[in-house]
Amino acid sequence: MTTPVETKPLLTDRIVIVGAGLAALYAALELAPRPVLMISPEPLGLGASSAWAQGGVAAAMAKSDSAEAHASDTFNAGDGTVDAEVADMVTRMARDHILDLTELGAPFDRDAQGNYVMSREAAHSAARVVRVRGDQAGQQIMQTLIEEVRATASIQVIEGTEALRLETKDNGVTGVWVRRSDLPSAPVLISCPGVLLAGGGSGGLFAHTTNPPRIRGQVIGLAARAGARIADAEFVQFHPTAVDCGEDPAPLATEALRGEGATLINSDGQRFMLDQHPDAELAPRDVVARGIFAETQAGRRPMLDTRDALGAEVLTRFPALAETCARAGIDPVKDPIPVAVAAHYHMGGIETDMRGRASLDHLWVSGEAASTGLHGANRLASNGLLEALVYARRAAVDIADSIAMPSAPVAELRPEFTADGQPMDADAVQQLRQTMTTHVGMRRNAAGLRQALATLVALETAQSQDEGFLNMCATATLIATSALERRESRGGHFRTDYPQAEPALAQRSQTTLAAAQALRDRVLNSL
Repeated sequence: MTTPVETKPLLTDRIVIVGAGLAALYAALELAPRPVLMISPEPLGLGASSAWAQGGVAAAMAKSDSAEAHASDTFNAGDGTVDAEVADMVTRMARDHILDLTELGAPFDRDAQGNYVMSREAAHSAARVVRVRGDQAGQQIMQTLIEEVRATASIQVIEGTEALRLETKDNGVTGVWVRRSDLPSAPVLISCPGVLLAGGGSGGLFAHTTNPPRIRGQVIGLAARAGARIADAEFVQFHPTAVDCGEDPAPLATEALRGEGATLINSDGQRFMLDQHPDAELAPRDVVARGIFAETQAGRRPMLDTRDALGAEVLTRFPALAETCARAGIDPVKDPIPVAVAAHYHMGGIETDMRGRASLDHLWVSGEAASTGLHGANRLASNGLLEALVYARRAAVDIADSIAMPSAPVAELRPEFTADGQPMDADAVQQLRQTMTTHVGMRRNAAGLRQALATLVALETAQSQDEGFLNMCATATLIATSALERRESRGGHFRTDYPQAEPALAQRSQTTLAAAQALRDRVLNSL
């Protein structure tokens, strides 16, 4: 591991927020006028998974719907491991967050009477996904929040900077090491009263993903390396309908298309999901993903057919998809759209209580990096943005209750980075991603997981001087060892050697990086 260059720590009374997605922006605004410092690897609005979210925010807004029904759907989709108390709390708070975003200026779709226009997505018993221009929800909500953040004097944003490691003392976080994200640089320590991690998930650890290029498990990994407890790491959700057009990351064909009646067919013209589940295309995501994966493996190319359901309207009602199809030379009005499964969302992450607290003192987590218990083994569609909103606010409230407001004005922080080190080894990153897709992807077994762990050890050894890469490897190791430990199939976790669910295992998993590494070493030493 690289020894940080001895530089004087930068001291600040600002709360440091790692990340720049929906959870980070919302928390920063909730904390105002308390001074905060946001660490953003990209310019605001770029590189965050939130901005790529197409479906929308799940919330029971219709008179015919209820928070109780939303909670029930969440629990059922999570395949036995959802924390019911968390599901009840989050779904009860959903409506307030939609109204608050509306007041901030989020341009949710409305009908002539002013009612929210909602879509139905997989495993929902009602149309309750609030959307923007069909498939523009994430981008439009992000732009609304970015404008507010830019106009809020208490929020400082440092762009082009990434978190590398947490500084700890006596089971508490005392600061965060950061470096430039665009060029090699020596890390700088920012000492602060508290840290909120809101830096995304881990989909980019897989070779086929819908996540932005920089979302590769680094935030989960840096918390794990500091000793934070990790929950449900084995549960990775693979989106069924990434557009199969050779792009990396793969563009997404939102689930709302199937909610509008689009069907899944294979190259023989067969609507194959009819035989897989009573809800066919609107079955839980893990079921649809396995159905599509099976067709791909059998050489019958799966495709999303929007022609009868939407016709030419697909071009105006779903502009992100229209743009993707134009780039790929696909005419969705005339032809079905080739699709494939891709890593999309990590249900697991840094274990977080109902206040947003991690197991380390002075550390809070919100957004996809957190594991709150809401999603269980399989996230209900469009609950991701909702969870980010709810836990960003809850974390902000707890931070305000736990850390005294500075008594004097707080100056802005200006880290000075010195050139140092080498860029991350692109070949090593690609080997890691391919290993995860091959052995820790849609279909897993003990032999493949052991091979993945052996490869991860070799990669860690070869790249031991690159802490950013070690963060990625830490998260990959947590996923693989947790998958090896769960000897059953449940939700997004499918084992070909244990294809059935075991009722006794219908519970969340908890681990630490130290425990995961000890298990890895035992497994590899026994070979």
